[in-house]
Amino acid sequence: MKKIYALCVLAFFPFLSPAQSLTVTVTSLVEATPIDSMEVFLVGPGDINSRFTGPNGRVIFDKLKANEKYIVYVLDNNQYQYTASPELSVSENTTYQLRVPNRMSASLGEVLISSSPMAKMNRQNATVSGQLKKEEFMKMPIEGRDVTRGLYRLPNVTQAVLGYAEGPNISINGLNGIFTNYLVDGMDNNERFLGNMKINSPVGFVENVTVLTNNYSSEWGNSSNGIVNVLSRSGTNEVTGEVFYLTRPGSVIDASSDFATRDLSGNQVKDGFQRHQFGFSVGAPIKKDQTFIYLNAEQTIDIKDNLLNSPELGVNETVRGNNYFTYVNGKIDHIWSKQWRSSLRGQVGRIYIDRQGGGLEGGVNFPSAASAQDNDTYLIALKNTGVINSRLSTEVNYLHSYFRWNYRQPVNPENPSVTLRDPMQRTIAVIGQAGSIFDDKEYTHQFQNKWFYDAGNHYIKAGIEFITSDFNLTGGGNPNGSYLVDLSEDQLAEIRNSGVGADLNVNDVPADASVFQYDVELRPTALGARQNVTSAYVEDRWTISNRLTANVGLRWDYDNLSRSGGTQGDWDNIAPRFSMNFQLTEKSVIRGGYGIFYDKIKYAVYSDALQFSNNSNDFKTQLAELQRLGILDSDADLNRITFEGNLQATAPGVDYLEGPTADDLSDERQAIFRNNTRILNPDGWDNPFSHQFSLGYQYKPDNETLFKFDAVHTRTENLYVVRNLNVASPYLFEEGIDPDDVVPRTRAEADASRPVAVFSDDGGFYSVVQGDTLRGGTRNVFMTETDGRAEYTALNFMLQKELSDGKLGFRLLYTLSWTKSNTSSINTRAQDNNDFEAEYTWDENDRRHVLSGVFIYQPIQGLTISPTALIQSGQPVTYVADATVFGTGDLNGDGENFGLPADRWPGIDENTDRLPWATTFDISIKYLWSFGKSRQGIEFSADVFNVLNQQNWSGYNTTRSVSNQAQTGPPGSDFQRFSASPPRQFQFGARYIF
Repeated sequence: MKKIYALCVLAFFPFLSPAQSLTVTVTSLVEATPIDSMEVFLVGPGDINSRFTGPNGRVIFDKLKANEKYIVYVLDNNQYQYTASPELSVSENTTYQLRVPNRMSASLGEVLISSSPMAKMNRQNATVSGQLKKEEFMKMPIEGRDVTRGLYRLPNVTQAVLGYAEGPNISINGLNGIFTNYLVDGMDNNERFLGNMKINSPVGFVENVTVLTNNYSSEWGNSSNGIVNVLSRSGTNEVTGEVFYLTRPGSVIDASSDFATRDLSGNQVKDGFQRHQFGFSVGAPIKKDQTFIYLNAEQTIDIKDNLLNSPELGVNETVRGNNYFTYVNGKIDHIWSKQWRSSLRGQVGRIYIDRQGGGLEGGVNFPSAASAQDNDTYLIALKNTGVINSRLSTEVNYLHSYFRWNYRQPVNPENPSVTLRDPMQRTIAVIGQAGSIFDDKEYTHQFQNKWFYDAGNHYIKAGIEFITSDFNLTGGGNPNGSYLVDLSEDQLAEIRNSGVGADLNVNDVPADASVFQYDVELRPTALGARQNVTSAYVEDRWTISNRLTANVGLRWDYDNLSRSGGTQGDWDNIAPRFSMNFQLTEKSVIRGGYGIFYDKIKYAVYSDALQFSNNSNDFKTQLAELQRLGILDSDADLNRITFEGNLQATAPGVDYLEGPTADDLSDERQAIFRNNTRILNPDGWDNPFSHQFSLGYQYKPDNETLFKFDAVHTRTENLYVVRNLNVASPYLFEEGIDPDDVVPRTRAEADASRPVAVFSDDGGFYSVVQGDTLRGGTRNVFMTETDGRAEYTALNFMLQKELSDGKLGFRLLYTLSWTKSNTSSINTRAQDNNDFEAEYTWDENDRRHVLSGVFIYQPIQGLTISPTALIQSGQPVTYVADATVFGTGDLNGDGENFGLPADRWPGIDENTDRLPWATTFDISIKYLWSFGKSRQGIEFSADVFNVLNQQNWSGYNTTRSVSNQAQTGPPGSDFQRFSASPPRQFQFGARYIF
């Protein structure tokens, strides 16, 4: 009988597979020791199992299926963090080592997110956040490998209205992106002048990006709004990397549009635009299990054409320009011992944006007056993590960074600026030099010391941080002089016949040309100050029970720039934070919290008050009169609140290229009248801050799927507004007034109504104070106050499924939100008589409905299809006065239009209407041609943006100056299109992955 049984087994042996098993060894990442009694979960096809490790840290899963994918993971506990493996292919006696971070050694808290494909439910706090991992960035349709182009797929994040072309392209909680704190590995990455990112880490250097929008830990600050943290990549024991090429062919395949689009910097481009990108990444061990390196280098080249068109000079040519974006990133991680490890990160970036001359639709800026925006950046960060004992650990971190923002680097820096006009006084050429100067240099040092103490049910973290930045700005007009020149017909003919064409420069203009006006910058020197921000915090994560966790924190910040023109800074920035997280069931939690969050002072607010100030005797006399009238603080020290800022002098009767220098005209500074002059605030500034409330629910039906709901409310106070101390009297148009009854006020009438009235005669503008005639005063006295406010309320619904089954993953998001404010930037002025309450309305970034869908579908091995959708309700519309109806757009004569092209339409509130809905569908198709069973392969990709070629008027990045949100005419008028979303565009690429 035994022989018969043996024969049967042998007969069926070809159809049987040997038993498959997986041995997992769980060790501490820092101490490299096995972890006993740790529950290890195994996720396989339609099943989940768990085992507990023994003293050797091992657990064995047997009876597994061959050729299937498995994932092992461990959950958070009091000592260790959640960790998961990648997908594992199991064969006979497969082994895997799972290295688990000790909770004491981790400092990034909710900012450090695992790259695991598992959907992770937040069981610890009430932080409202979203994240995108490197795998998602690599599969989604992302323009130019720019990680910021994917962040508006996350809750409470939308595409922003740009305050300036290069401004942050995302809005968090409906506010301007300059109020966001940008980090890399938890350390500073802000150009601290305005508040954008210092360096935009490319996809090749990014492990994941986390956006914290509400109720985050007291460990994080320097923002009254949200935080964007980039987690950089590190090398491992395996050699991995990529070499890639990516291109936007441009108009040869893109759909056509009557409107300009924007390059990656935010600047407008049109016909002839192309983009080419190439680079590499490599990660490797320097010494196995001890020292690792990761390198990334990427280069982007834009090719763009402008039209130079000056018929009077016989010039009609295409002028080609190039943009260059260069990024080099590196990181070295070293494990000194079981207790200490360090990482050294270096990032270098250079951005060169060409302003080659001409214009998108034609222009008269000649190449001799061309310029470039030339930005240089480097960041060097050293992080050190130490485990003192099983309960206590620390971090000591240091960062040094440099940022140069040379906004207008001229190709001819020693030339004067020359504007040529024809006999009809029409501008026909701008030559010589770009004109105004803005060259800001910033040197920053940051020090962090963090401590973490595990007391069982209490996990306490505390720390201090100090950031100091030294600024140096050279700004103003051309120190070589600016000429406005009128040419005769004979002189025009002489230039035309010379054949100089597009090469026209200042020495090609006839020497006897008539100079209509000559100006020169009187202060061609740099100005600056040092900003110091000091912070301290403490927080306790209290595990009240195995289902209930409370987080109680306190943070304090002080910014020395809050002194402004006074002597006392804002010392009482004490920010309590509290949240609760209650586990309803194994699959669901409810959470909520409240906190106060303080922002840093924007250096530009301080710098503008220096650059555009004046310390002439006449101006100080005018300020003294405002003190006497009770408008300016009577205790204000006029020497502290004024400064010798940039100022241009005018010299009459100047021959061409023979104008006097700044030294020659320095004595005239005292008698130059200005339209706008700024002063520092003698009462100082209060740091902007927000009250943040949240209530949320999470449900995780299985390991790959997660549903999240969050209701959030943010009330932000102490935002920046610019008050005019010499404002014209009110000239309001009451609601419902008949536009036919409106009589615009002239500038002279408005000037006469100012506290210090302004008059004019043949000698120019002047004021009279106590019987003295002041020629060196100003029309408007601007002073920044922190008196603005904003409110944001949102309901977020998100359903996500991770791509762990190899077929389909998705992220579906719907946000219903309301955003109101009375200021949208740092330079907001009220339209009439400092009435900021009248400006409180729907914010320019308000979107009532946002629906986003991202799908990642893998129908066969190697092929990934990723369609995305973005559907948004229209942004608010403000109707402004029509000059063809009223004779002017400045109805009250004060020149203040609150950033609009004209005063609002009389009798109509601001933002009373909405633009049409915006719908955009994109798709990415990628195919990976693998080389056998190795990880090597070549990936081919094709991305199509705006597949349906929708011409959206709303919901895309655009500057205020060309936004459709300001419409000329009364409500009911036909919408006018000043810009539109990009048309259908294509992007193709290839990557060698190893």
